[in-house]
Amino acid sequence: MPAPGELLFVAPRRAKPPRHLADLSPADRRAAVGELGQPPFRASQLSNHYFSRLVDDPEAMTDVPAASREALVGALLPTLLTPVREVTCDDGATRKTVWRLFDGTLVESVLMRYFGPAAPALAELGDESDDEVLASESPARPAPTTRGRDRVTICVSSQAGCGMNCPFCATGQAGLTRNLSTGEIVEQVVAGARAMARGEIPGGAGRISNVVFMGMGEPLANYNAVLGAVRRLTDPAPEGLGISQRGITVSTVGLVPAIDKLTAEGLNVTLAVSLHAPDDELRDTLVPINTRWKVAEVLDAAARYVDATKRRVSIEYALIRDINDQAWRADMLGQLLRERLGHLVHVNLIPLNPTPGSIWTASRSKDEKAFVRGLENQGVTVTVRDTRGREIEGACGQLATDTQPTASSSAAGK
Repeated sequence: MPAPGELLFVAPRRAKPPRHLADLSPADRRAAVGELGQPPFRASQLSNHYFSRLVDDPEAMTDVPAASREALVGALLPTLLTPVREVTCDDGATRKTVWRLFDGTLVESVLMRYFGPAAPALAELGDESDDEVLASESPARPAPTTRGRDRVTICVSSQAGCGMNCPFCATGQAGLTRNLSTGEIVEQVVAGARAMARGEIPGGAGRISNVVFMGMGEPLANYNAVLGAVRRLTDPAPEGLGISQRGITVSTVGLVPAIDKLTAEGLNVTLAVSLHAPDDELRDTLVPINTRWKVAEVLDAAARYVDATKRRVSIEYALIRDINDQAWRADMLGQLLRERLGHLVHVNLIPLNPTPGSIWTASRSKDEKAFVRGLENQGVTVTVRDTRGREIEGACGQLATDTQPTASSSAAGK
């Protein structure tokens, strides 16, 4: 466990996972296939099987000669993730999977399927990428939304553990083990896509519509791998999964140089900033990265992202009883956001989810409602996050790779 306030930006050196098709650009895949003595078009065949057909059985790749198949699969489609445990809730519509990586490291992802109309003031995970307001639109006329439809969101991990050390987050308290590769990140989504395509989640066969980088780790501290994953997820099929860039949310605690770097990429993903306090005095404690980049610097970087992309920024704010839920902090937050981000901002209030050993708890209902009113009075759009996955320790801040069997767990693969 890291010391209070200690930050770790560089992951410990560990053995690298095997190279995977998802680590490579289309051009690099063709080169890799050529190194194996195979014609370049084999790269397109493998991409089609992996990203479009979601094949995980080499025997199903019947258009690839059997004599070549073993070498190609062994070199470019190695096993990256092995399911250790699956836990479900919401009648199976929410599923958390614990994955073992090639070196025994454990990470988690959470797949969530939403049915029917959502409560007007209740945000679902993935809403960060919905309802964005373009600069040419009125704030009162949000863009089309997928809320209320059959939507599937997967929350993925980008690191094993986290070096940002936020004291209310189970992942942050575990410390940082290592970065994930692009392939290891993408495979979490592909595994979820397979589950949906095969009808393993109640509601019949379907597709993943939203990916949120809100699992274990600070995504922008593993910048290159996360950027590669975003490109693989959004590249048109069969070169990638073909998910809309607008369906991707990248979260950060506020690594200002990395936010500016993401701004320069020219992507249309949603940026989510985990703020959790509007004042530096409190945020220095709740989000230790604030000792490096202050609130104003983080919001200014977010404003530069808005200016470049015309995308609405999501502000994530975990409400903690008697710590950051005072009405005056709602007023301060609202004023800051209006001044620095205008109308292209949305606040997601997150009732604090319980974690082992935590001294903090969620805000009282009356204080939560007062906080919402305070933001609304400042003209800031706000919703309260649905606590989907809380009972299986799959909600925000709860992922910590506890692999001990529980009564609600199911053996992986069943």
